[in-house]
Amino acid sequence: MDQLRSLYKGQEMPLQRDVEAISIPFGKSVTLTEDSIVSVMQAKGGTVSVGFEGRMFLIEGHDLDALGLEAVSRASLPEGASDEQLEAFIWAQLRTCFDPEIPVNIVDLGLVYGCRIEHLLSGETMVTIRMTLTAPGCGMGEVIAEDARRKLQGAAQVSKVHVEIVFDPPWSREMMTEEARLELGMF
Repeated sequence: MDQLRSLYKGQEMPLQRDVEAISIPFGKSVTLTEDSIVSVMQAKGGTVSVGFEGRMFLIEGHDLDALGLEAVSRASLPEGASDEQLEAFIWAQLRTCFDPEIPVNIVDLGLVYGCRIEHLLSGETMVTIRMTLTAPGCGMGEVIAEDARRKLQGAAQVSKVHVEIVFDPPWSREMMTEEARLELGMF
């Protein structure tokens, strides 16, 4: 992750290969092509937000080699992990998810209300994340939800991920951790 700290906002980089990215704010997968020049917007949580042709995209850590950086392995759990270990993994992964415009993770922002692990009759394990956004009209909801889905599906134990976006209770600054308020200067 030290390599991400060396990136700074506005730095331009050519893509070393075609790479799948998440379009912001739509949350859809697109392919950015080799030799495209992208501009770094934010590098947090093992992902990099980049600008290209007037739009923003999120490139995941396992694809950082497309930026000429060392790719980050997807987080995983050992075979036979308990539900407690899975839940700890889920929360750790959610702490690597960021609104592409805010340098604080979604857990510390107070956006995640809870997670539920269900063992389905099919033998699959489904994780449901219940979260909100800073405002009902926030355009980053699909991007954040897709980032969370992808990071949680990195574990072999997780078959399905459902991210439920709710607005009750409504988000407020008081839901943020003290560290998040300090980071954003919201005291």
